[in-house]
Amino acid sequence: MTDLKRLLRYLGPYRRDMVIGALLVVIETAFELFIPLLMADLIDVGVKNHDVPYILQQGVYMGICALLSLVTGLLYARFAARAAYGWGARIREAQYQKVQGFAFSNLDHFESSSLVTRMTTDVTVLQNAVNGGFRPMVRGPVMLVMGVGLSFWMNPTLALVFLVCAPLLGAALFYILRKIAPLYSLLQRAVDRLNGTVQEGLTAIRAVKAFVRGEYEEEKFQEVNTSLMETSQKTFQYAVLNLPAFQLVMYVCVILIMWFGGNMILNSTLQVGELTGFLSYVFQVMNSMMMISNVFLLLTRSLASAHRIGQVLEEQPAFSSPEQPVGQVRDGSVDFDRVFFKYKPEAQEYALSDVSLSIKAGQTVGVLGGTGSAKTTLVQLIPRLYDASRGTVRVGGRDVRDYDLRALRDAVGIVLQKNVLFSGTIRENLLWGNPEADDDTLWEACRKARADEFIERLPKGMDTDLGQGGVNVSGGQKQRLCIARTLLKKPKVLIFDDSTSAVDTATEGEIREALAKLTDVTKIIIAQRITSVMDTDQIIILDDGRIHGTGTHRELLEKDSIYQEIYASQMKGEED
Repeated sequence: MTDLKRLLRYLGPYRRDMVIGALLVVIETAFELFIPLLMADLIDVGVKNHDVPYILQQGVYMGICALLSLVTGLLYARFAARAAYGWGARIREAQYQKVQGFAFSNLDHFESSSLVTRMTTDVTVLQNAVNGGFRPMVRGPVMLVMGVGLSFWMNPTLALVFLVCAPLLGAALFYILRKIAPLYSLLQRAVDRLNGTVQEGLTAIRAVKAFVRGEYEEEKFQEVNTSLMETSQKTFQYAVLNLPAFQLVMYVCVILIMWFGGNMILNSTLQVGELTGFLSYVFQVMNSMMMISNVFLLLTRSLASAHRIGQVLEEQPAFSSPEQPVGQVRDGSVDFDRVFFKYKPEAQEYALSDVSLSIKAGQTVGVLGGTGSAKTTLVQLIPRLYDASRGTVRVGGRDVRDYDLRALRDAVGIVLQKNVLFSGTIRENLLWGNPEADDDTLWEACRKARADEFIERLPKGMDTDLGQGGVNVSGGQKQRLCIARTLLKKPKVLIFDDSTSAVDTATEGEIREALAKLTDVTKIIIAQRITSVMDTDQIIILDDGRIHGTGTHRELLEKDSIYQEIYASQMKGEED
């Protein structure tokens, strides 16, 4: 319930709609409960005395009550829909905004498919709970209290039947809720797995077709789909017990009332109209109890979804800007001082160990190392995508933790190892680097990244649609567009994380030549090809998260065994 109460704070301006909706339900219920009293008088007075005007009068009153009840019900539907969908929109917005503030370490706690489910399916569950459950949640208790009260007022003896039926209904509800409460969490996790499989399969559909693995992917999907089906069946086979259990108790109650009420009519201690009106209250009381039980079922599922949403909203960003941040990066110098890093505090080994190095502003530095040597991890500490576990990382002579995050990341441009383009045109993707850039600025960045040559050949040029994830361009073209987008930021530190691996050697040379003219920018190049870094001012060799050696190409070729091995394996054919 704590999670649900916390989420109710996001009602904001829709709290008023919720209150008005609750008042309308109370008024609607009052009108409905007044009808059996009018019906009892109609039978016992009008029918018994053959008083047609009185019958018509009571009939008009009953019609007015029914009409007013209908009008208030329709008004409630309007206010409830506004409250439910407005609340859901605010919760989605809050989750999305929260995720934008997460560090990489926060994102490691959630799978992307799970975040999608929490922002869609789980929020929809809460919306349905309000849209479909708010009315019975208010109406049920009001009808129950008023119905039982009026039943005792009409005939206290017959009303004692409720004292027998209520414990039976309570026991049935308790059994059902106890069974399904843990199953709802399993159900949402099954939806997570299904979404993850669908997302992965559709994202990699070209690889699936290339390797003719369609049948394997179908089997994998069938497995998670069947798991979701079985979990749903198991969950709702208990939930559907609610209706037959309540109907059984309700009809037993009606039979008992008819039996005892009939005998009371025969003994002249009860009139037919009173029994008819009393039965109406019985049905209303039983329906109210069924409404309450359905609310409990909706609430049980809502609590599971609210807990999952709450986990996202409660997740505290691993780091944020300090209270009095530095708003500007002086220059592009980068220093690592006895830096240790591990992805999780409980991890036994460090991904980076005792890293100390100094990169002067304007230098071009290459980073080499084998797979898993933590090259990417090293550069991710510079724009503070992760924070060092121990030691200090400095940019522009200041600890990165002293900077405003936005200012630091604007000053550090990074072309990630996994190139990401968004749905839209080339122009829209490039403007991510600088929303104010004009066409001349865009083309200048594209020329430096050697992306202009293929953009000019496209029929629509900059206005060519890239498709979802940039599927309409090749891997090398993606990399060049990502480089151009980063250059538009005009950063003080420029990081290339193996970002020319899909580009041919000649084009890569042209890109390096263009970047060499940026003398006021510090360039850090992670590469697999030794030719990409051999002309840099300094080369850093990483081995298992430690610095194995630093120096120029000539210095490392003389003294560093790993560099010698890389050079021998890659340059042997060229020397021959």
